[in-house]
Amino acid sequence: MFQHKRFNSELTFFQKVKNLDYILIFCIVLLSIISVFVMYSTDGGEILYHTKSHFIKILVFFTLMMVISFFNIKFWHITSYIFYFSIILLLIWVAMYGIKASGSQRWVDLYFIVLQPSELMKIGVILCLAKYYHRLKIDSVNSLLSITVALTIIIIPIILVLAQPDLGTSILIASSGLIILWLGGVKIKYFFISFVTFLISLPFIISFLKPYQKLRVLTFLDPDRDPLGAGYQIIQSKIAIGSGGFSGKGFLKGTQSYLEFLPEKHTDFIFTLFSEEFGFLGSIGLLIIYTIIIIRIIRIGVLSRSNFAKFFCFGFAFAIFIYIVVNLSMVLGLLPIVGSPLPIMSYGGSSMLATMIGFGIVLSAKINHRQTIA
Repeated sequence: MFQHKRFNSELTFFQKVKNLDYILIFCIVLLSIISVFVMYSTDGGEILYHTKSHFIKILVFFTLMMVISFFNIKFWHITSYIFYFSIILLLIWVAMYGIKASGSQRWVDLYFIVLQPSELMKIGVILCLAKYYHRLKIDSVNSLLSITVALTIIIIPIILVLAQPDLGTSILIASSGLIILWLGGVKIKYFFISFVTFLISLPFIISFLKPYQKLRVLTFLDPDRDPLGAGYQIIQSKIAIGSGGFSGKGFLKGTQSYLEFLPEKHTDFIFTLFSEEFGFLGSIGLLIIYTIIIIRIIRIGVLSRSNFAKFFCFGFAFAIFIYIVVNLSMVLGLLPIVGSPLPIMSYGGSSMLATMIGFGIVLSAKINHRQTIA
């Protein structure tokens, strides 16, 4: 009894510092440093806008991550629904008054930051479902009501994000949510039925896609059909990655990037530039860092006593895995271009903010891993 009370009492500052996962923090710092140097390369070896902005965002959001990590995990459990519904309101605000750019309406101007709420929803849906399944009795998991509520939590933001339109982010939100359903104990047969239904509905779904989205699918199937137009990006991406060879061309020596053959290299195609300069060895090294990060998050989930912390850590680890797989598959031509950033590496404030918030909650789970939540 004494041990139980001690573990559930508020930890001192030094106890919290001691409980941090320093391997995870080291990997995040290492990845951040690499991303700054790669961003420096995208600016042509000069400290220009993208490098400065990326560096400042890393400093600010890393600091935010550390602050968040010292919040008690109970705080995130209590505020999960508030966090989720706040982002829903922001998505509705975007639909009505959002900033338009390149045919999309995805951003809201908060004066101190131009925010893309759909990126935060990747974390919001995991938090919301983690709390929902935390107290749900095991014999109620597969009831029609429980599954309907869980799917509603996932579908509402997806509809709002698809309306922007942003197919890539909506797919990632759906993936993050569905893994929590699986972890929560929803039977495999329901996933199988849903998958078959999706395949049957695919022709109808495609008919509702925007013209540029249909073009991306056709380009994925045959990039050479329009090598100077829709297929240009993916063709140049493959050339850049292939030209890196085993050990790469060297830092600041990527010809595909420096000769401007590769558009948007600082965002979704950042891995292409990295792979050209550091080759197969560098790419494997980067993937090892990501793998260690995912393993550490899963380990924290295993150590955590509360189901809420377990659900969040496992869900977030899977989400990071999916973001990496989708991004790399996209730049390698294995998936259509859907606009999926590489965590921390890609330029973009909203994406990095969401990722760092996620890491902060994971570290909070580690600090309070012995704590139970009623």
